[in-house]
Amino acid sequence: MNNYNNVIIDRLPRHLRQYIVPQHYHHYTPVDHAVWRYVMRQNYNYLKDVAYYPYIPGLKKAGLTIEHIPDLQTMNDHLKQIGWGAVTVNGFIPSQAFMEFQAYRVLIIAADIRQIEHIEYTPAPDIIHESAGHAPIIGEPEYARYLQFTGEVGTKAMSSKKDHELFEAIRKLAVLKELAGTGADLIKQAEEELLHIQANMGQPSEMALLARLHWWTVEYGLIGDLDHYKIYGAGLLSSIGESVTCMKPDVKKIIYTLDAVNYAYDITQPQPQLFVTPNFENLVTVLDEFADSLSYRTGGALGLRRAIECGMTCTAVYSSGLQVSGVFVGNRKEEHLAYIQTKGATALAVDNKELEGYGKAYHKAGFGSPVGKLINTDKPIETCTISDLKSLGIEEGQPAVLHFTNGLEVKGVVGDILLNNDKIILIRFTECEVKDTATGQVLFEPTWGRYDMAVGEKIISVFAGAADKDAFEQVTLLPKEMPVSSYSDEQLTLHQLYQQVRNIREGNAMKSDLVNVWAKIKANHPHDWLCAIEILELVQDQPLLDDLRFEVEDYLQQLKTVKPELAKLINDGLNTMNQISILPGVHTEL
Repeated sequence: MNNYNNVIIDRLPRHLRQYIVPQHYHHYTPVDHAVWRYVMRQNYNYLKDVAYYPYIPGLKKAGLTIEHIPDLQTMNDHLKQIGWGAVTVNGFIPSQAFMEFQAYRVLIIAADIRQIEHIEYTPAPDIIHESAGHAPIIGEPEYARYLQFTGEVGTKAMSSKKDHELFEAIRKLAVLKELAGTGADLIKQAEEELLHIQANMGQPSEMALLARLHWWTVEYGLIGDLDHYKIYGAGLLSSIGESVTCMKPDVKKIIYTLDAVNYAYDITQPQPQLFVTPNFENLVTVLDEFADSLSYRTGGALGLRRAIECGMTCTAVYSSGLQVSGVFVGNRKEEHLAYIQTKGATALAVDNKELEGYGKAYHKAGFGSPVGKLINTDKPIETCTISDLKSLGIEEGQPAVLHFTNGLEVKGVVGDILLNNDKIILIRFTECEVKDTATGQVLFEPTWGRYDMAVGEKIISVFAGAADKDAFEQVTLLPKEMPVSSYSDEQLTLHQLYQQVRNIREGNAMKSDLVNVWAKIKANHPHDWLCAIEILELVQDQPLLDDLRFEVEDYLQQLKTVKPELAKLINDGLNTMNQISILPGVHTEL
C-alpha cells in the first residue's frame, strides 16, 4: 500500500487496506493528460455558473489542477487539512467496502481515466469522476458529515447475492469499455449480461435502497429549490455531457425526500429525473429517517430474516451486547426469533472486538443459541447477578435446566459464566442438550462437545459483515491490479505527438515545432480532434503561424462534417479556448 503521509489513511483497518493499489502515475499517457485537461477546462467554463458555489474554490482546496491528472500524495496533502484522505483503488469495489471507506473519511479514487471515446461520460468510476467530482465539495462541513454518515449506514446495510451478481456484471462492463483495444462483441455480450441481471433483481436489499439515495444525492444531486438549483452531485460535475442536459426542463426536478428511495436508476443512461435538496442538512435528516428502517437499528425477527436471505456473513447483536458473526440460516420458530443458527465458521465478539478463544477456528461448524427469557423470572438473564443465577439453579460446576418462555430447554452442567460490563453474555455448558419441548426436536446433543449459550432477551441489531472484520479476515476476491491497456505502434506515435504539444505549451520547445507535429497528425491520424484543438490554442495570437492556424481551423470544420458525433466536442473545445485565458481560483500547475 502507498504511504500517503496522512493520519486519516494510517487509521484504516487491515480489511480495507487490501483494496488500495498504487496509482502508477507513469501509466498515464499524454492523451490521458489531454483528456483530463479538456474535461477540466470544460468543467470550469461551464460549472462556474451552474455548480454549487463551493465547487470552483474547492478544486484548489482539494489539490487539483487544470493541466495534470492529480497525484494522490498532493491531494492528501490538501485533504488532510480538512480531516479527509484519498486512496487509489481498482475501479469498482464492493459497496460495503466503498461505504466503509467513507465512514473513515477516505475518498476512494479509481486510478484509471476514461478513454477519449468516452470523454463526455463513462459509467465506470475514473479519476475524473472521483477526484474532480467528489473532492471539491468535501470542504463543506454539512456535506462532509452527510458523506461520512452515508458511509456509516452503508457499512451496516445488508446486501444480497443478486447485488453481488450485479456488481460483478457492472464491473466487467466498465473494465471492458475503458480498456483500450476491447472488441465490440465482448462489450455487447457484457451489456446483455448486465441487462439480464438488472431485469431479474427481485426485491431490493437494504444496500440497494441506500444506493438509490446515494445516487440521487452524492452522485446526481441538485441543491436549491425547484425554480433555482445548482449541481453538487459528482456524477453530474464530472460529466461534461449530462451536466448540461440535466439543467434542461425535460429532466424532471423533484424535491428530495425519503420517497427518492422508490426511484431505481440505470448507470448506463441519462437520468430522467433528478432530486433537489434545499440544503445538506436535509440529506442527513432523510438518511436518518431511512436508517430507522434498517436491520442494524431494528434487529428482531425481521432483521434476522434479512440476514438469512442475504446468505453472507452478518452479525446479530444480543441485548446483552454479545455479537454473533457468521452466515445465518433458517431456525425454529423463525418468525418469533426463538433460536438463531449459523452455518460454517462463526465468531463471537463484544464491542466489535472478537472474544479470545471464540473465533472462527473454534466455532468452525456453526453456532446456535436461544433468544429470550426464562419462564420462572421476569428478569432477563443478562441483567442477573451471580446470586440471581444461583436462585434460578444456575451455578458453575452444577447441573442445570433452563426453560425458556419460547419452549426451548437447555439442560447440562454449567461451566464458565462470562460477563461484560456487569452483563452476562455467555454461559458455557458441558454434557448439554438443547431441544424444543413442543416438538421434541433436538438442536444440540451432548456428544457434540461443549455448548456455548449466548445470553440475551432480544436481538437488538443485525448488520452486514463481521463485528471484528480484521479478526474475521474478510478478504476481497478482486484482482490487485487493473489490466494495463495495450497500445498499437500507431497509438504510441500519437501519444508522442500529444507529448510534444504539451512540451511546447509548457515552454520546453518552440511553437514553430507545431508545424511538424501538425503535418504528422494530418498524415497519420486524420480523425484526431483533441490534439488539433490544443495546437490551435497555441497558435492563437501568433501571426507567424497564421497559415497553420487557418489550416487547423479548416480541418476541424471538415471533421465535424465527416464525423458528426464529434461536432459537439469540437465546438465545446473551441468555445472554451476562446473564453478561458486565465482561470481565477484554480491553479494550473502543481
